Formats: sequence, C-alpha cells, structure tokens
Amino acid sequence: MTAHHRFENREHAGRLLATQLARYAHQPDAIVLALPRGGVPVAFAIARQLGIALDVLIVRKLGMPHHEEFAMGAVGAGGVRVLSPDVPGLMGVTKQDIEDVAARELAELARREQTYRAGRAPLDLRGRDAILVDDGIATGSTVLAAIEVARRLQPRSLTLAVPVAPPETVRKLAPRVDALVCLATPAHFRSVGQWYDSFGQTGDAEVQDLLATAWQGRAAPFQPTRGSNHEDTDDGHQP
Repeated sequence: MTAHHRFENREHAGRLLATQLARYAHQPDAIVLALPRGGVPVAFAIARQLGIALDVLIVRKLGMPHHEEFAMGAVGAGGVRVLSPDVPGLMGVTKQDIEDVAARELAELARREQTYRAGRAPLDLRGRDAILVDDGIATGSTVLAAIEVARRLQPRSLTLAVPVAPPETVRKLAPRVDALVCLATPAHFRSVGQWYDSFGQTGDAEVQDLLATAWQGRAAPFQPTRGSNHEDTDDGHQP
C-alpha cells in the first residue's frame, strides 16, 4: 500500500499501479485484463506505461432484486457463477430471483462481448502472465467470478491489481491469485468512488476507444516463447 489514499481519476490510479507492476514492463507474454467498464481506463494506463498487451475479461454483478446496488453474486463466461453466503434466502431472495437476474446479466455480458471485442479472437491466456485490473473492489463477488473465469483459461500466473479495496476483501481474495497489488486498504471503506476526486461513469464509447487504441498494431496473436509451460492440461484451478 502506498501513501496515496485518494486518486485524481482512473488514469492516475492506473499510473500508480503501473509503478508497482514494473517487473512486467515490455514482457511479450504479459497481458493486462480489464474488468469493464470502470476497470478499462485503469488497465489502459497500466498497459500503456508498461508497454504490454491489453484485453478485457467481462463478468457481471448480480444485483439484489429491488436493491441492485447490493451484490448477491456475479456471473462470467463459461457458466461461472459466484453467490454470496446465504443466497438464496438473504433478504427474501429466492432461487427464481437468482435465475431471473442471472439471465438478464448474461444477456448483457453477451452484448458487451460483442460490442467490445468487435470480432476479435476469444481470449486465450495459456502461457501468459495475466494482470486482472478493476478500478476498486467492495465486496469482491465480481472479482471472484473474474478470477474463476481467468483460471479456466490457464494463465501461467494471475495477479490482481486494484487501486483500493477494504482490508477484509483483500484478505479474502489474496489466496485466490498468485499475487495481489492494492495501493490503499482503508479501514473506513464505504464505496470505491469515495477514494477518487473524479469518478464519472465510464461508457461503452470510452471503452471501445481505449481498446481500439491499445489494439492498434497488435493484430498478431501472442506466440509463447520457447520453453513456456503452457500445455493444454488441467492446472489444478478448474472446479
């Protein structure tokens, strides 16, 4: 954790994170994975400063019925679903409620995949050092789903890098990844946005522009270096 407990904006947070990830600079097998939408400007700044690849890993929060700001879990590609403890049952949530919310969020996930990837080949992390990035973490349910999706893609290593998260969430997530970088872990944490001076909503157009800029000139697919341990075998992280 650095002395910085506030960030000017998402780009500023990304530049600060990049200083903690300098060992990945200009590594052809390193890749930054942004969680859209808010994680994309952070991840773009990291990838640009380190001179490494950028891509997106899309998961969707499952908001509590009638209280969507509260997460009851998350879903990701490949059937990944993470639910908070006591769900169903919490605040009267039923199994049908979960299925209804999950169906809606999976439809949005598919829309974002089509919108953001724009015909680009599916994400392949085999033999790569993946850095999963968001603009901050509250409960961690969405990031847990993202970690599970990433693990199924068999990266050589998986690092989670975020500007800010509460201490208990960091403790919960740390065992799930190979390394965790978090710049600030304030004890009095109410929301991610309170730690930014500017925290406006990131729209689809901004995400598309940043990805197009990052992908320009990177059309060639990653080719693992000789000796990389990336055989298509079970790495022990799949359920």
